[in-house]
Order: sequence, then structure tokens, then C-alpha cells
Amino acid sequence: MASFFSKLFGRSGSTENEAQGASGKTEAYAECTIRATPMREGSQFRLAGSIEKTASEGDVRVRSFIRADLFTSEQDAIDATFRKGRQIIDQTGPSLFADDAPSRQV
Repeated sequence: MASFFSKLFGRSGSTENEAQGASGKTEAYAECTIRATPMREGSQFRLAGSIEKTASEGDVRVRSFIRADLFTSEQDAIDATFRKGRQIIDQTGPSLFADDAPSRQV
């Protein structure tokens, strides 16, 4: 019963551990780092990641994204995250980090 409430209120430790395992998957693209962090949902993985860029002051700016796409394998979700990250960078260009916010969703 406690497991049901943990999942209902987002306190499942397994999801955190799985996201941490995938957090090491990165790809450099256009002076940015794309980080794949697929989210496990049952037996599938949701496309999720972030785009990071180091500002001239040395601080890191992060733009996170989560999409509705689900994949049956974690590697497929990681590959799709890298493709989506490259697409976001290509479509938004310099305006992606123009607001100087340290972190936000895109």
C-alpha cells in the first residue's frame, strides 16, 4: 500500500536512480552540452534532457526539456533526446540563452 502512495506522490526512489544512471550520457553540439535523462514510466522511457552552456562568467546555464514521446528501450530514448536537443539548438539559435536565466524549461 505504501508503494502505491509513493508512486502516486512521486516519491519512488527507483525513478531517481534510473534518471541518475542516464544523466551521464552527454553529447557536445554547437558550443553546448546536450544531456540525456530519459524518465522511466512503467516499461517505457520518456524523452527528457537538458541543454547546458557555460557563460562567459563561468556559470552554467541550463535549458531542460521533456516531451511526450515514449520509447521501449532506454537507448532509443537517449538517441531521440540527442536529436531533439540538436533540433532545439538549431531552431532557437542564440535566443536559447539570451535571457540570462540560470535555468528554465524549453
